[in-house]
This record gives sequence, C-alpha cells and structure tokens, in this order.
Amino acid sequence: MAAKKKPVKREFSAGGVVYRQRKNGQVEWLICRHSGHHQWIFPRGLIEEGEKTEETAKREVEEECGIKAKIMAKIKTPEKYVYQFKGNLIFKTVVYFLMEYVSGKTKDHDWEVEELAWLPYERALKELGFAGTKKMLTAAQRLLEEKENQPELF
Repeated sequence: MAAKKKPVKREFSAGGVVYRQRKNGQVEWLICRHSGHHQWIFPRGLIEEGEKTEETAKREVEEECGIKAKIMAKIKTPEKYVYQFKGNLIFKTVVYFLMEYVSGKTKDHDWEVEELAWLPYERALKELGFAGTKKMLTAAQRLLEEKENQPELF
C-alpha cells in the first residue's frame, strides 16, 4: 500500500537585507529574531496579490522592523527552501533586495519579531540561523562592495 502523499504548496515571498553605514564608516546589517522559530533571519513576507516584489520587500521591512529602507539592488539568486506547515509541504522562494536604511526606529517592530540587531558582517553571518540566509548576507555584502567600487552601476 502506497503512503499517502502530503499536499504540496508553493509560496513566494520578498524581503530585504538592510545595511546602514555608521559615521565612522563601519557597515552594519539588520537581522531579526523571529518570534515563532526564534532564529535570526532577514525580514520577508508573502507577496500579496497585485504587489510587486519590491513593494513587498519595503513593506515587510517596515512592518517587521519598524524602519524605512530604500532598494539598492536585487540579489540575483533567491533563497529556496522546503518546510512543513499544518501537514502541508511548502516549497518557498524568497526574493531579497539589498536595501539601505533611511529612517525609523527598530523598537517600532511588529509581533513577528522578538528582537533586532545591527551587526557587522562577520557577527551577523555567525548569528543567522539558516544556511540560505547566510548566503543572502554574503551576496548582499558582495553587492555592497560592488556599489562602493562601481557606484555608477547603482
């Protein structure tokens, strides 16, 4: 007798890998600890009907982190992973954007996030809870270095 197949669902989300540059020139990355699974991640959420990925990314950064950020570049390769929720197998694709902090206070974050931190690259990389999220930070760091070396491309 064959095992019963679980329903499969696809989800598409967008989010931001947000940085800020301190007055001393140091770059810090914004990471957030999710209130559900308690891992450090980047803000992201489901793309709503009729919404562009860029709009979703900006909205999610503002809702989850309490800040406004502007998009600098799209991270070319999306994060992809599989998880289970209520008996369904979910294939998730998340498009991320390199985003620069504009304004706002992280204390104004919503309930989905239990803690936020601005950290230098190496420390943020160490804290992030998933391999895919770490790849997004590495890709964002590369894009930021390209921006600094070739600002005319941005």
